[in-house]
Amino acid sequence: MANHFPYTLFSKVDICKKMNLLGSSRTPFLFVIDYKAEQGYVINADELDDRFVRFAVDGAIPIRPLTKTIKDDIRWELQPIPFTDYEPKFDYVVEQIRLGNSFLTNLTQATKVNTNLTLVDLYELGSANYKLWLKDQFTVLSPETFIQIKDGQIASFPMKGTIDASIPNANEIILNDPKEKAEHATIVDLIRNDLSLVADKVEVKRYRYI
Repeated sequence: MANHFPYTLFSKVDICKKMNLLGSSRTPFLFVIDYKAEQGYVINADELDDRFVRFAVDGAIPIRPLTKTIKDDIRWELQPIPFTDYEPKFDYVVEQIRLGNSFLTNLTQATKVNTNLTLVDLYELGSANYKLWLKDQFTVLSPETFIQIKDGQIASFPMKGTIDASIPNANEIILNDPKEKAEHATIVDLIRNDLSLVADKVEVKRYRYI
């Protein structure tokens, strides 16, 4: 196989077509879609090549064994945007929430990072339950089981609110934080409503846990 990225980038419509085709034939595949749901990859399981794509789901062993890359001297250099550039974005979000146009918003900002690690190094060294690496494109690491489908049941386990576990009384602090309580209540309500669009007998079995 040539040393370029061998997979085709599909449009939203073509992604749906290929996923439906593979799903109807019970063919295992990996799909990767951008956050705008505009384009992505759909890769048959028998076409996965760990020179170009690697992934782990819920801590499961990846399809192919991987060689760990270890760096003894890891270096990081962050270049966040100036506060003067961030502040108007924050103020806009607050204004829209006060106007009732949004109940929950994640304000994110791209930050330049310089490191002596490669993208595959970051993947190999990451301990997250969910990991994805695409050669020369990106690495994704996430601890969150957002959606799980098993034995005909769909479930969601959103993570809202984090705290340094070494802080004394960390559990009590985060559980009693007004901001965290409000954010959690909002996401639970939103997910419950969304699941009700595709499922029956939707219920909240556990509301909050550490």
